[in-house]
Amino acid sequence: MNNSFLSKLTPKEPKFFPLLKKMSEIAIEASSLLTEFVTCYSHTTAPGYYRQIKEKEREGDKLSNKVFDELNTTFITPFDREDINALANRLDDVTDRINSCAKRILIYNPKKLPEAAVQMAEILHQCVLGINKAVDELDTIKKSTENIVKYCQELHDLENKADEVYENFIIKLFESETNSIELMKIKEIMQELEKATDVAEYAGKIIKTIIVKYA
Repeated sequence: MNNSFLSKLTPKEPKFFPLLKKMSEIAIEASSLLTEFVTCYSHTTAPGYYRQIKEKEREGDKLSNKVFDELNTTFITPFDREDINALANRLDDVTDRINSCAKRILIYNPKKLPEAAVQMAEILHQCVLGINKAVDELDTIKKSTENIVKYCQELHDLENKADEVYENFIIKLFESETNSIELMKIKEIMQELEKATDVAEYAGKIIKTIIVKYA
């Protein structure tokens, strides 16, 4: 329908761009809180940080549901409904993963967090900032894709960097950590941080799919 002659004459609803933009902004807020949480980690402040991040996760869920509802009631959409829905779901997944990272830290309550965890959180934050920049330019995709392609490539590079930090740390962890319980706690937390960067990169892949279809 979107590629038909009629669809070219019918104004497309612009409301999806602000909704997706807001979802990416919530992910930024959540990742910023997570970075602060990991950097300033202590047993006393952990519950407070988790509550704040959980609230962002709930906000993301509400917006994801809003996108779904709008898709069901909008006649003409700027992109295929499946692509809009997929991107909204992945943006929601990013915030969900950030929440999951915070939840694991709270539940496992490690004695301390390694510097590598701070590095991973900072990389994740950079990933989310990149997603936000790409989403911000979706409404001008037919004019130019240069910046969006660059942001998606940066996401890919950041995810590779996160893999490298994670893998190097895990090798050292099993070589040096003598407390098996602490070892498993830290391994699980680091693994969740790494998975969060994977999800962020996947959001970039969906944006690249949109570029191929509509640029």
